[in-house]
Amino acid sequence: MNFSVIRNIYINLRFYLVSTIIVLLFITGFYYDPFFLVAKISLLTLAVAVIADVYLLFFTGRDLVLLVRETPERFSNGDDNTVSIFIKNNHFFPFKATIVDEIPFQFQIRDYRMPLYLKPHEEKVLKYVLRPVRRGEYIFGKTNVYIENKIGLLSRRCIFHIEPVMVRTYPSFLNIRKFEFLAISNRLTEAGIKRVRRLGQHSEFDQIKEYVNGDDYRTINWKATAKKGKLMVNEYQDERAQQIYNLIDMGRVMKMPFEGMSLLDYAINSSLVLANTAVLKQDKAGLVTFNTKIGTFMPAERRNNTMTKMMEVLYNQETRFDESNFELLFVTIRRMITHRSLLVLYTNFESLNSMERQLPYFQRLARNHLLLMVVFENTEISEFRKKDATTLEEIYIQTIAEKFVHDKNLIVKELNNHGILSILTRPQDLSVSMVNKYLELKDRNLI
Repeated sequence: MNFSVIRNIYINLRFYLVSTIIVLLFITGFYYDPFFLVAKISLLTLAVAVIADVYLLFFTGRDLVLLVRETPERFSNGDDNTVSIFIKNNHFFPFKATIVDEIPFQFQIRDYRMPLYLKPHEEKVLKYVLRPVRRGEYIFGKTNVYIENKIGLLSRRCIFHIEPVMVRTYPSFLNIRKFEFLAISNRLTEAGIKRVRRLGQHSEFDQIKEYVNGDDYRTINWKATAKKGKLMVNEYQDERAQQIYNLIDMGRVMKMPFEGMSLLDYAINSSLVLANTAVLKQDKAGLVTFNTKIGTFMPAERRNNTMTKMMEVLYNQETRFDESNFELLFVTIRRMITHRSLLVLYTNFESLNSMERQLPYFQRLARNHLLLMVVFENTEISEFRKKDATTLEEIYIQTIAEKFVHDKNLIVKELNNHGILSILTRPQDLSVSMVNKYLELKDRNLI
């Protein structure tokens, strides 16, 4: 709402400078009489200027400024979100204004100021961009506007938006829209999605239709041709309704941050992109979150509200500091998911030993389902090992970094040796890598 309350008056630096000069004139006037007269005239002028300033700022009969702040209905996590401020000079004289918006504390921006100059009755739109890196509720406070006219001795503060405004931050729906738009416009290659040549047919019977030029003669239905007395062919369509489940680890290993966002946030954003792509490909998308117990089990489905439901489920999911129970995950999937499905497991292992402790459960999952595990590349360590080492300490640290990178490659190799699919990817490339892998598996008739 664009009303203001609480009118405060503030003394500007110009007032103090002028007052200091007048004081110096009075001091000098004790020794030289002409300066005393100049000081009295200056003091009188200052008093008149202050009265005029107060009158123009407070007693001109109406609000000096109108202001409206527009925030998005919801923020997209990890993306740039625009906040707009509409401001109008509602008076007959120009003035300078400084807008101080009380931004949610999660951004740790305490002194965000927007100076501007407004002519009489002029309107302006100011915009600034916020990039949240955590899901949850973000509270906007008041919008403060400090106004000063050409006299510039005093400022008036007008406060707008007295009631706090809450904006929820959801997983990256802008990323979902980007992939959906590129898929519809057949421009997925712009996002890094590779074109995969189909190696065979993975189709189911749809209908029998009359033969037209260009139809594959190998699909001629001879029985229907004999009955109709003209060539009839079988028409096929891509097999649909395969089940895709995103399994998201909510344990401590997913709390590791990269570029301000946790691995869990990257996993959630990627799982939504993958689920939306699967739904567009006529497959069913499901979701399982787990830690020491199963947090959410959403059966695979393909409905108009599937993505909305998944978004609401993942909106406020947080990691915990517990070790995840993969045995419970295996038991739950064996009981709840009876059809062969693609299981995409988002978790994180920094060493081969930690992965091998859970390997028996992964092998059991892979017997009845197609298991795809995400292995996150530690980009900070990978970048560090490329730097030149000049001291003994740097050589030692770089050797440790090499070991971590080597362990990641060993994890991928060990999983492949046991028939478990995996992808090694940077957190920021996860969405593209997942869509590429999904389309590859689909075109290879593995799902």
